[in-house]
Amino acid sequence: MLKILEDLILLARDRKSNPLTDSYTNKLLENKVLAKEKVLEEINELIEAVEENSNKIHEAADVFYHLLMYLEANDIKIEDIMDELSSRKK
Repeated sequence: MLKILEDLILLARDRKSNPLTDSYTNKLLENKVLAKEKVLEEINELIEAVEENSNKIHEAADVFYHLLMYLEANDIKIEDIMDELSSRKK
């Protein structure tokens, strides 16, 4: 399960170093405004899907993907987030 998230993070980092023409991932990584807009859009779509009990999994996957790209676009490392979460354990 976590391998899929790791693969997405590695993909983002690889695309930052080796951009591909016409790559949606690269568009998100290179355009922080677009990345932000997509995160907000996808979160709203997830909330709507939950409230309507439809497409919840699809919309949640979109949120994860776009959030990971937004974080990478802004040089926020998932490792640092995991360290922060770990430090909050009681």
